[in-house]
Amino acid sequence: MAVQVKICGINHPEAMTAAVAGGARFVGLVFYPRSPRAVAPPLAAELARMVPTGTRVVGLFVDPDDEYLDHVLGQVPVDLIQLHGGESPERVAAIRRSSGIPVMKAVKLATAEDLEVAGRYLDSANRLLFDAKPRPGTAALPGGNGLPFDWQVLAGRRWPLPWLLSGGLNAANLAEAVAVTGAGAVDVSSGVEDRPGHKDPALIRAFLETAARL
Repeated sequence: MAVQVKICGINHPEAMTAAVAGGARFVGLVFYPRSPRAVAPPLAAELARMVPTGTRVVGLFVDPDDEYLDHVLGQVPVDLIQLHGGESPERVAAIRRSSGIPVMKAVKLATAEDLEVAGRYLDSANRLLFDAKPRPGTAALPGGNGLPFDWQVLAGRRWPLPWLLSGGLNAANLAEAVAVTGAGAVDVSSGVEDRPGHKDPALIRAFLETAARL
């Protein structure tokens, strides 16, 4: 069975076309103004309308307040909310309850000890996403930094929730990452860009073709 793919940070129709045509299972729209991949709700709504049935639109937020969530969700049809900040389990549960939309919580990893955090979200989130923890003392964004982590941290682990692997993935290292972690679904952003915030359709196609062979 092919590995499912989420192409995150889509902010242009050309990239959305490539992702959908290539068989992406999830497409991510970033609603975090500091990100080079951030997209305004009106354009996000246009992009979401390009997505066929069977592909899920994911809205990525970082510690959003209720007002901002309502502002975006009132304009953009989202199938899954991705929370990529320091949201507590209680906040995750509250957003899931108030929006009526499934929630995926990002957990940032560097060492095996960081996996303890994931256990806190098993009752509040619908999915988990394992990403690389930004290095201390850097001005890194909450995600999309193109950094991998030690995949052995996840080797042999099983989770009661569906989960995605993220962090520094690209077509060249995808097979190894999946082999080590056992991931059935992956998330890529900077690994299909030719410059920060600009998705390259050729790189999207190459990544999806690689995933389809796994």
